[in-house]
Amino acid sequence: MTTLTRTTAMAAALMAVSSAAFAEDITITVWAGGSNDSDSYRVEAIEMAADILQREAAILGEELNITIDGRWDFAGWSEFKQAVTLAAEAGDAPSIVVTSHLDIAPWSQAGYIVPIENYVDLDAWPLNNVYPNLMEIAAFDGMQWGVPQDAESRPFFFWIETLEALGYSEDEIDTLPDRVASGEYTLQDVLADATRAVEMGLVEEGYGFYPRVSNGPDYAQFYQSFGGELVDPETGRLVLDTVAMTEFYQFFVDAVAAGVTRQNHIGTDWGQWYNEVANGRAAFWHGGTWHYGRYISEGNEDFWNTVQFSLIPAGNEAGRANTITHPLVYLVTAQGDDRAEEVAAQLVAIATEPRLNTLHAIQSNHLAVTQVQEGIDLYAGDRWAAEATERLLTSANSQPNHINYGVFSEALFSGLESAWTGTQTPEEAVAEVEAQLRATLGDELIVR
Repeated sequence: MTTLTRTTAMAAALMAVSSAAFAEDITITVWAGGSNDSDSYRVEAIEMAADILQREAAILGEELNITIDGRWDFAGWSEFKQAVTLAAEAGDAPSIVVTSHLDIAPWSQAGYIVPIENYVDLDAWPLNNVYPNLMEIAAFDGMQWGVPQDAESRPFFFWIETLEALGYSEDEIDTLPDRVASGEYTLQDVLADATRAVEMGLVEEGYGFYPRVSNGPDYAQFYQSFGGELVDPETGRLVLDTVAMTEFYQFFVDAVAAGVTRQNHIGTDWGQWYNEVANGRAAFWHGGTWHYGRYISEGNEDFWNTVQFSLIPAGNEAGRANTITHPLVYLVTAQGDDRAEEVAAQLVAIATEPRLNTLHAIQSNHLAVTQVQEGIDLYAGDRWAAEATERLLTSANSQPNHINYGVFSEALFSGLESAWTGTQTPEEAVAEVEAQLRATLGDELIVR
């Protein structure tokens, strides 16, 4: 072997050793709660982001090998949250979790997650294009902990054929969402129309107004419809408006008394509920924007000619038409390794890019998180995404990121259930909720 050949071989060997020494292998685990096959992009977007980040590293002459280990096959939210907390306590938390924004307060306090602002530039693309109100929902205590993974809203639905039979003209049905938004059409009108629908035999007794069958953010909307506030913006304390809560409970009691809602409705099978509302058995109901796809799968292939939707109507002059968005968020967990946390955060930022997020939004019937998505063909060409975004998302508010909001939410629904089922009067139920929250929350509660 010549000297030149030996020198060349040695240089190549040294380069190989050097490259191997600087090769970086990272495994990122992603757990997504509340997900099924239609929500697969909650994990797949991170996989796509990993491919992009690896390609960027290669252009810089670096070897970055990222393995994504994703999971969304949890039995339900309880199993998912228990799995995350147990793993975090054991020091083996997944790198990224996709979860409710309401987990930010307790999990940040427990040290399970790290602020994403420590690793990414919030003023750079694409995070600077996320809707500001959605970014605020993913923040807590003055820090940006996460990034919205998707958005949704919770509309009020009307069965068009029932409205027509009640005497509504085509123009009145078309403009109903505007009249709801302005406060002209209220929950009292819902009750009156639902009562007439039952009396006229358009729907069966108990199907005039057909609410969701379990607790959820939806019921906080009805509290707001009667003027209730969830949190005091100046102090950050939770708010119990006893008048608004009483009137909210009374509305459901009145619905039962009028025969438009069943007294034993809570606990109805969700599969039964979806099928019934999708096929016109109920006159009015409320749900989520993601229900659109479910209604189609339940046999409603003519949604736009059978269903009208709007904000949740105001309950009285003290309240307002409203809707709550309950976005899931990407959170980076505490790994005890800055580099692992940095890579996880970079992947979240890349996964937020409009085209990647749009894949999830359209596949799963969710709404956009970035403003420019409205101009992407796949999103703009989807009628449900476009109209729901315009009609609902700009008016949406959220439940507060407060460490004790879960206690407040459970108490709100427990009181509603007691009044709804006739166990207590609305006044008695609210008094019990107040006593419970005063004892539990102390100075963190404002009672009006």
